[in-house]
Amino acid sequence: MSPTTTALVTGGTSGLGLAVAERLLASGVVPVLLGRGEERGRAALETLGGRAVFVPGDVTRPEDVTGALDAAEHRGTLRAVVNCAGVPHAERVVGRSGPHSLDRFAEVVTANLVGTFNVVRLAAARMAANEPVGQERGVIVNTASLAAFEGQAGQAAYAASKGGVVSMTLPLARELAGSLIRVVTVAPGFFATPAVAAVPAAARAELDRDLVHPRRWGDPDDFAALVAHVLDNPMINGETIRVDGAVRMSSGLRHHDTRNTHHRERPDTGEASST
Repeated sequence: MSPTTTALVTGGTSGLGLAVAERLLASGVVPVLLGRGEERGRAALETLGGRAVFVPGDVTRPEDVTGALDAAEHRGTLRAVVNCAGVPHAERVVGRSGPHSLDRFAEVVTANLVGTFNVVRLAAARMAANEPVGQERGVIVNTASLAAFEGQAGQAAYAASKGGVVSMTLPLARELAGSLIRVVTVAPGFFATPAVAAVPAAARAELDRDLVHPRRWGDPDDFAALVAHVLDNPMINGETIRVDGAVRMSSGLRHHDTRNTHHRERPDTGEASST
Protein backbone atom coordinates (compact mmCIF):
# COMPACT_ATOMS: atom_id res chain seq x y z
CA MET A 1 0.00 0.00 0.00
CA SER A 2 1.04 3.57 -0.69
CA PRO A 3 2.30 5.80 2.17
CA THR A 4 -0.71 8.04 1.41
CA THR A 5 -3.11 5.21 2.15
CA THR A 6 -5.32 5.48 5.22
CA ALA A 7 -7.31 2.85 7.08
CA LEU A 8 -10.20 3.18 9.50
CA VAL A 9 -9.93 0.86 12.51
CA THR A 10 -12.99 0.81 14.74
CA GLY A 11 -12.23 -0.24 18.28
CA GLY A 12 -8.64 0.58 17.46
CA THR A 13 -7.69 1.95 20.86
CA SER A 14 -7.02 -1.38 22.57
CA GLY A 15 -6.75 -5.13 22.12
CA LEU A 16 -7.18 -6.54 18.64
CA GLY A 17 -7.83 -3.17 17.03
CA LEU A 18 -4.71 -1.58 18.47
CA ALA A 19 -2.60 -4.49 17.23
CA VAL A 20 -4.07 -4.02 13.75
CA ALA A 21 -3.29 -0.31 13.90
CA GLU A 22 0.33 -1.09 14.83
CA ARG A 23 0.66 -3.44 11.85
CA LEU A 24 -0.85 -0.88 9.49
CA LEU A 25 1.44 1.86 10.73
CA ALA A 26 4.48 -0.36 10.27
CA SER A 27 3.47 -0.93 6.65
CA GLY A 28 3.19 2.79 5.94
CA VAL A 29 -0.59 3.11 6.28
CA VAL A 30 -2.04 5.91 8.42
CA PRO A 31 -4.53 4.36 10.87
CA VAL A 32 -7.56 6.37 11.95
CA LEU A 33 -8.95 4.97 15.19
CA LEU A 34 -12.64 5.27 16.06
CA GLY A 35 -13.66 4.56 19.64
CA ARG A 36 -15.76 5.86 22.51
CA GLY A 37 -13.07 6.07 25.17
CA GLU A 38 -11.12 9.30 24.85
CA GLU A 39 -8.64 8.30 27.55
CA ARG A 40 -7.91 5.05 25.73
CA GLY A 41 -7.66 7.02 22.51
CA ARG A 42 -4.96 9.25 23.95
CA ALA A 43 -3.11 6.23 25.29
CA ALA A 44 -3.28 4.54 21.88
CA LEU A 45 -1.81 7.60 20.18
CA GLU A 46 1.07 7.58 22.66
CA THR A 47 1.71 3.96 21.72
CA LEU A 48 1.42 4.49 17.98
CA GLY A 49 3.12 7.83 17.58
CA GLY A 50 2.34 10.98 15.67
CA ARG A 51 0.97 9.64 12.37
CA ALA A 52 -2.01 7.84 13.87
CA VAL A 53 -5.29 9.68 14.36
CA PHE A 54 -8.00 9.18 16.98
CA VAL A 55 -11.61 10.21 16.44
CA PRO A 56 -14.01 9.76 19.38
CA GLY A 57 -17.30 8.23 18.44
CA ASP A 58 -19.70 5.29 18.36
CA VAL A 59 -20.01 2.90 15.41
CA THR A 60 -23.80 2.93 15.71
CA ARG A 61 -23.98 6.70 15.10
CA PRO A 62 -23.77 7.64 11.40
CA GLU A 63 -22.47 11.11 12.18
CA ASP A 64 -19.58 9.69 14.23
CA VAL A 65 -18.59 7.23 11.52
CA THR A 66 -18.85 10.00 8.91
CA GLY A 67 -16.50 12.14 10.97
CA ALA A 68 -13.96 9.33 11.18
CA LEU A 69 -14.17 8.71 7.43
CA ASP A 70 -13.68 12.43 6.79
CA ALA A 71 -10.56 12.34 8.96
CA ALA A 72 -9.24 9.35 7.02
CA GLU A 73 -9.85 10.96 3.64
CA HIS A 74 -8.32 14.22 4.81
CA ARG A 75 -5.02 12.42 5.34
CA GLY A 76 -4.96 10.22 2.26
CA THR A 77 -6.94 7.66 0.30
CA LEU A 78 -9.12 5.35 2.34
CA ARG A 79 -8.29 1.82 1.15
CA ALA A 80 -9.02 -0.32 4.21
CA VAL A 81 -11.53 -0.59 7.03
CA VAL A 82 -11.12 -3.02 9.91
CA ASN A 83 -14.08 -3.36 12.26
CA CYS A 84 -12.93 -4.45 15.72
CA ALA A 85 -15.44 -2.56 17.86
CA GLY A 86 -17.80 -4.71 19.85
CA VAL A 87 -19.36 -5.45 23.22
CA PRO A 88 -19.43 -8.74 25.14
CA HIS A 89 -22.50 -10.07 26.88
CA ALA A 90 -23.57 -13.17 28.78
CA GLU A 91 -27.07 -13.68 30.13
CA ARG A 92 -29.38 -16.65 30.48
CA VAL A 93 -32.64 -16.68 28.54
CA VAL A 94 -34.32 -17.52 31.85
CA GLY A 95 -32.29 -16.45 34.87
CA ARG A 96 -32.86 -16.00 38.57
CA SER A 97 -34.23 -12.51 38.01
CA GLY A 98 -36.54 -13.57 35.19
CA PRO A 99 -36.33 -13.64 31.40
CA HIS A 100 -33.44 -12.19 29.39
CA SER A 101 -33.66 -8.42 29.03
CA LEU A 102 -35.05 -7.65 25.59
CA ASP A 103 -33.49 -4.20 25.70
CA ARG A 104 -30.07 -5.68 26.42
CA PHE A 105 -30.47 -8.21 23.59
CA ALA A 106 -31.24 -5.35 21.21
CA GLU A 107 -28.30 -3.31 22.54
CA VAL A 108 -25.83 -6.14 21.88
CA VAL A 109 -27.14 -6.75 18.35
CA THR A 110 -27.12 -3.03 17.66
CA ALA A 111 -23.53 -2.59 18.84
CA ASN A 112 -22.04 -5.67 17.19
CA LEU A 113 -24.11 -6.18 14.06
CA VAL A 114 -25.86 -2.92 13.23
CA GLY A 115 -22.74 -0.94 14.16
CA THR A 116 -20.60 -3.11 11.88
CA PHE A 117 -23.04 -2.69 9.00
CA ASN A 118 -23.23 1.05 9.59
CA VAL A 119 -19.47 1.33 9.13
CA VAL A 120 -19.51 -0.98 6.09
CA ARG A 121 -22.20 0.94 4.23
CA LEU A 122 -20.69 4.37 4.84
CA ALA A 123 -17.11 3.29 4.15
CA ALA A 124 -18.03 1.39 0.99
CA ALA A 125 -19.66 4.52 -0.42
CA ARG A 126 -16.37 6.39 0.05
CA MET A 127 -14.20 3.57 -1.31
CA ALA A 128 -16.36 3.22 -4.42
CA ALA A 129 -15.14 6.65 -5.51
CA ASN A 130 -11.46 5.68 -5.26
CA GLU A 131 -9.29 5.21 -8.31
CA PRO A 132 -8.57 1.47 -8.56
CA VAL A 133 -5.14 0.16 -7.67
CA GLY A 134 -4.77 -2.91 -9.85
CA GLN A 135 -8.25 -4.40 -9.66
CA GLU A 136 -9.16 -3.07 -6.22
CA ARG A 137 -10.57 0.06 -4.64
CA GLY A 138 -10.66 -1.10 -1.04
CA VAL A 139 -10.94 -3.90 1.52
CA ILE A 140 -13.28 -4.23 4.50
CA VAL A 141 -12.47 -6.69 7.28
CA ASN A 142 -15.09 -7.40 9.94
CA THR A 143 -14.66 -9.21 13.25
CA ALA A 144 -16.94 -12.05 14.33
CA SER A 145 -16.25 -14.64 17.04
CA LEU A 146 -16.27 -18.38 17.65
CA ALA A 147 -19.61 -17.70 19.32
CA ALA A 148 -21.07 -17.26 15.84
CA PHE A 149 -20.56 -21.01 15.37
CA GLU A 150 -20.41 -22.48 18.89
CA GLY A 151 -22.21 -20.08 21.15
CA GLN A 152 -22.26 -21.19 24.76
CA ALA A 153 -25.12 -21.21 27.20
CA GLY A 154 -25.78 -17.60 28.07
CA GLN A 155 -24.50 -16.24 24.75
CA ALA A 156 -27.76 -16.02 22.79
CA ALA A 157 -27.48 -12.26 22.20
CA TYR A 158 -23.74 -12.25 21.52
CA ALA A 159 -23.90 -15.29 19.23
CA ALA A 160 -26.80 -13.78 17.30
CA SER A 161 -24.90 -10.54 16.79
CA LYS A 162 -21.73 -12.26 15.60
CA GLY A 163 -23.63 -14.81 13.53
CA GLY A 164 -25.16 -11.89 11.67
CA VAL A 165 -21.70 -10.52 10.87
CA VAL A 166 -20.73 -13.92 9.43
CA SER A 167 -23.96 -14.26 7.46
CA MET A 168 -23.69 -10.89 5.74
CA THR A 169 -20.07 -11.43 4.63
CA LEU A 170 -20.79 -13.21 1.34
CA PRO A 171 -23.74 -11.01 0.30
CA LEU A 172 -21.66 -7.90 0.98
CA ALA A 173 -18.71 -9.28 -0.99
CA ARG A 174 -20.95 -10.17 -3.93
CA GLU A 175 -22.65 -6.79 -3.99
CA LEU A 176 -19.49 -4.72 -3.55
CA ALA A 177 -17.55 -6.73 -6.13
CA GLY A 178 -18.94 -4.37 -8.75
CA SER A 179 -17.17 -1.55 -6.94
CA LEU A 180 -13.93 -3.57 -6.67
CA ILE A 181 -14.23 -3.77 -2.88
CA ARG A 182 -13.51 -6.99 -0.99
CA VAL A 183 -15.25 -8.00 2.26
CA VAL A 184 -13.79 -10.60 4.63
CA THR A 185 -14.62 -11.59 8.21
CA VAL A 186 -12.20 -12.92 10.82
CA ALA A 187 -13.56 -15.03 13.69
CA PRO A 188 -11.06 -15.03 16.58
CA GLY A 189 -10.90 -17.58 19.36
CA PHE A 190 -9.41 -16.96 22.81
CA PHE A 191 -7.22 -13.85 22.71
CA ALA A 192 -5.33 -12.17 25.53
CA THR A 193 -6.75 -8.66 25.34
CA PRO A 194 -7.38 -6.07 28.06
CA ALA A 195 -11.01 -7.18 28.08
CA VAL A 196 -10.03 -10.51 29.64
CA ALA A 197 -7.24 -9.28 31.91
CA ALA A 198 -9.58 -9.25 34.90
CA VAL A 199 -11.00 -12.74 34.31
CA PRO A 200 -10.76 -14.81 37.52
CA ALA A 201 -8.15 -17.55 37.42
CA ALA A 202 -10.78 -20.28 37.84
CA ALA A 203 -12.79 -19.03 34.87
CA ARG A 204 -9.68 -18.78 32.73
CA ALA A 205 -8.66 -22.32 33.69
CA GLU A 206 -12.08 -23.53 32.57
CA LEU A 207 -11.61 -21.91 29.17
CA ASP A 208 -8.05 -23.24 28.93
CA ARG A 209 -9.45 -26.77 28.78
CA ASP A 210 -10.78 -26.03 25.30
CA LEU A 211 -7.33 -25.12 23.94
CA VAL A 212 -5.88 -27.51 21.35
CA HIS A 213 -2.72 -26.30 19.59
CA PRO A 214 -1.05 -24.03 20.33
CA ARG A 215 -2.06 -24.45 23.95
CA ARG A 216 -2.08 -20.74 24.68
CA TRP A 217 -4.36 -17.80 24.19
CA GLY A 218 -3.75 -15.83 21.04
CA ASP A 219 -1.71 -12.66 21.08
CA PRO A 220 -3.45 -9.68 19.47
CA ASP A 221 -0.62 -9.56 16.94
CA ASP A 222 -1.62 -13.06 15.77
CA PHE A 223 -4.97 -11.58 14.82
CA ALA A 224 -3.34 -8.51 13.25
CA ALA A 225 -1.01 -10.68 11.17
CA LEU A 226 -4.00 -12.42 9.60
CA VAL A 227 -5.74 -9.12 8.93
CA ALA A 228 -2.59 -7.79 7.26
CA HIS A 229 -2.47 -10.86 5.01
CA VAL A 230 -6.13 -10.47 4.10
CA LEU A 231 -5.53 -6.86 3.12
CA ASP A 232 -2.63 -7.87 0.87
CA ASN A 233 -4.09 -11.01 -0.73
CA PRO A 234 -6.62 -10.14 -3.47
CA MET A 235 -7.96 -13.70 -3.69
CA ILE A 236 -9.39 -13.70 -0.17
CA ASN A 237 -12.94 -12.43 -0.47
CA GLY A 238 -16.41 -13.27 0.82
CA GLU A 239 -15.04 -15.64 3.46
CA THR A 240 -15.04 -15.96 7.24
CA ILE A 241 -11.67 -17.14 8.53
CA ARG A 242 -11.35 -18.68 11.98
CA VAL A 243 -8.16 -17.89 13.89
CA ASP A 244 -8.53 -20.09 16.95
CA GLY A 245 -5.86 -22.79 17.23
CA ALA A 246 -8.51 -25.49 16.51
CA VAL A 247 -10.61 -24.49 19.54
CA ARG A 248 -14.21 -25.64 19.55
CA MET A 249 -16.01 -24.09 22.48
CA SER A 250 -17.82 -26.30 24.95
CA SER A 251 -21.47 -25.82 25.82
CA GLY A 252 -20.69 -23.66 28.84
CA LEU A 253 -22.64 -26.10 31.02
CA ARG A 254 -19.63 -28.02 32.33
CA HIS A 255 -20.05 -26.78 35.88
CA HIS A 256 -23.74 -26.01 35.78
CA ASP A 257 -26.74 -28.20 36.51
CA THR A 258 -28.98 -27.70 33.48
CA ARG A 259 -31.89 -27.14 35.87
CA ASN A 260 -30.13 -24.11 37.32
CA THR A 261 -31.35 -21.00 35.56
CA HIS A 262 -28.53 -18.81 36.82
CA HIS A 263 -25.56 -18.08 34.56
CA ARG A 264 -22.56 -16.14 35.69
CA GLU A 265 -20.97 -13.64 33.38
CA ARG A 266 -18.32 -15.16 31.11
CA PRO A 267 -15.55 -13.18 29.48
CA ASP A 268 -15.77 -12.13 25.87
CA THR A 269 -12.87 -14.20 24.61
CA GLY A 270 -13.35 -13.54 20.94
CA GLU A 271 -12.97 -9.81 20.86
CA ALA A 272 -11.92 -6.87 22.97
CA SER A 273 -14.74 -4.58 23.98
CA SER A 274 -13.50 -1.40 22.46
CA THR A 275 -16.34 1.01 21.80
